[in-house]
Amino acid sequence: EMEGLMRAGGQALALGDARGAVGCFRRALLLAGGTASPRLRRACAFSLGAAYVETGKPEKGLEFLLQSQPLEGDGGEHWGDLYFNAGAADEGLRDFPKALECFGHGRAAQAGSRAGTRVRMGCCYLGMREPARAARCFLEAARGYAAVASPEAAAVALSRASTSMLQSRRFGAAEIAGVLAQCRSLCESIPNPALQGKLYNDIGLGYSQLRIFSLAAESFQRALALCGGERDRRGEAAALQNLGAAHNALHSFGTALGWHRRAAALHSALGNRRAQGQCFGNLAYACSRLGKHRAAAENYLHALQAFRDAGKGRRGEIWQACEGLGAACFHLGDPQKAIGHYQEAL
Repeated sequence: EMEGLMRAGGQALALGDARGAVGCFRRALLLAGGTASPRLRRACAFSLGAAYVETGKPEKGLEFLLQSQPLEGDGGEHWGDLYFNAGAADEGLRDFPKALECFGHGRAAQAGSRAGTRVRMGCCYLGMREPARAARCFLEAARGYAAVASPEAAAVALSRASTSMLQSRRFGAAEIAGVLAQCRSLCESIPNPALQGKLYNDIGLGYSQLRIFSLAAESFQRALALCGGERDRRGEAAALQNLGAAHNALHSFGTALGWHRRAAALHSALGNRRAQGQCFGNLAYACSRLGKHRAAAENYLHALQAFRDAGKGRRGEIWQACEGLGAACFHLGDPQKAIGHYQEAL
């Protein structure tokens, strides 16, 4: 019965059912308590602890992982697993230095999982606000995943590396663009459309920060094709919004109008008022650059109301909407209204 529960727990974890795995491993541990085998009890405690970490309960997981500490003669493989999961628990508890120490021990004991360990270390460095060190961990992880022919994991690691490189400001634009190009190349071989779409959107955001807007627009277009329809409406809304913003940056304002309108409508359907306000602001800017100042004023008003509806923390966006509205009123020959909106921005 105990072996059956352990197998069932392992299958549940593999299928992403961490809660189901916890139930199986907990019952297995209760049964193991009635045996005379400390090794068996440690194995059950280890599995239960790892499952608790997966469910987002690192403190509970760490409690059982500590109970599962193997004896010195049990072999390095078991120590490597224990260190890795203890590190994941410490990471969840935001004790990043302790997590890094555990990951370091685990890396030495279990060479086969180095890439995964590097990813977790990168996450810890991000938690410690050291994006440059995080970027190097993600790059090492990507090389490790590529070596074992895992393009999906390698592409995700490269995407995270590029984001960390942009945050750190210690890497040159050409170096970051090279990482984005590697990630884009790997995306073509990924069979999972949802992951592909997310990665292309992230790549587009990276190119946008580098001000390479032609490649950003191309990436957002690919993301849109992968998440359109009912597959991923939030991903579709983000891709539409980003695509419109990229065309604004390329001064393709006529093309941008359609993307902005579609993005605003979809964000409205999803109940994301702030993002809808951002789309209205982008639409208003495109209209103003096309000389359509009445339409610009109308959309700046929509943006202003959306930001106010979104609640606190939108002061910068409200200021931008008021500034834009003031400029639109000035172009429409109503300086009095323009002054009022400029004063509101102040």
